[in-house]
Amino acid sequence: MSFDEEWSAARATAAAGVTMRLDQVPTDPGGGGSGGGGGGDLELDQDHIGAIGSEAYKLHTRLQSDGKHAATATAEAAGGLTKEGFASGAALLKVNSVWESQVKTLVAACANISNGLNYSLASHAKDEQQLQADFTASAIDEYLK
Repeated sequence: MSFDEEWSAARATAAAGVTMRLDQVPTDPGGGGSGGGGGGDLELDQDHIGAIGSEAYKLHTRLQSDGKHAATATAEAAGGLTKEGFASGAALLKVNSVWESQVKTLVAACANISNGLNYSLASHAKDEQQLQADFTASAIDEYLK
């Protein structure tokens, strides 16, 4: 069998087994999958979101100090190597510069995550209050009583 024939057969076999599956939220809170109820609704668990935001803030704080702890020693080592004529001194300075840039990027990302989650929680709470006030003031509320 030639490569083209083998490839065509493999493609046909693969295509025969293709089905469409839409991703969805599990219907039960435990993630089991089958069960009744409105498990497809967006749920905002403030405790979980708050915990993630808190961990992002802790990581942000730690990275600001721990990400720089070797900067002085690295600069001294690079200077010493360069003074002795080693090309690795300049390379070490470049590695340190890239490291510092990446730490700054990671610190900024952690701050964005923490701030974004805090904003999301506050915004969601405000939206919920507004919806509740609008619903209570509407005529629909009278029919549901």
